[in-house]
Amino acid sequence: VTMDDATSEILSMFLVEEEGTTSTFRALREVVSEHGLFCELYTDRGGHYVYTPEPGVVSKTQLTQVGRALKQLGIRQIAARSPEARGRSERMFRTLQDRVPKELRLAGITTVAAANVWLNAYISEHNARFAVEPEQDGSMFVADRAGAYREILCVQEERQVGNDNTVSWKGRRLQISESPLRPHFVKATVRIHESPDGTLSLFWGPHRLAQFTAEGTPIVVAPTAPSMAPRSGPSRTSPDGRAKSASLTA
Repeated sequence: VTMDDATSEILSMFLVEEEGTTSTFRALREVVSEHGLFCELYTDRGGHYVYTPEPGVVSKTQLTQVGRALKQLGIRQIAARSPEARGRSERMFRTLQDRVPKELRLAGITTVAAANVWLNAYISEHNARFAVEPEQDGSMFVADRAGAYREILCVQEERQVGNDNTVSWKGRRLQISESPLRPHFVKATVRIHESPDGTLSLFWGPHRLAQFTAEGTPIVVAPTAPSMAPRSGPSRTSPDGRAKSASLTA
């Protein structure tokens, strides 16, 4: 569940077998594509959110995939020290944990896929009943018109290209096709982007060299060169000089 801290409005909600990096990127993509970029994200201290070299200590230099993506987008991540520190979201979760299982049973829903279809319809009903008006008018979300979030809210890892002009990824060999950029990419360092749906993109610097399905089958697309530069945070300043921001809780 991802909610707007100012209004208690649910922005994304779905069931998965296990919460982790992939589900977090899926939720953030849903929020950014529908509403825009925001300034802050409150999270717990789960291992997919933050790296804790020792109990209670969050590393400021060693980032998780989620932490890296948020930094690239200019979104400040706030890791709560306890459930109580995320009071509004914890109350929301208790409400959902009480209502949703009962509603699913009444609807005769028994699979995750069916439950997610139901949840998608339930969000608007829930928001109509429980969301509150923000203290200030207007939206603090900022549209990502370039769509940069698509290549940021994903798993990113570097690989060295082998002598056969392929890259190894999770037991598969990804073949790099002929490119006008250089005769071959042997020994070059490239970057693999894995989207939440499992599709893969292969980058050399800003250049997308290839795309593949989750099974490793090449996808034929026109070459692109998206900007991967970090963005500044979408902040706003009020007339009295105090910053206003869109803060979410996951």
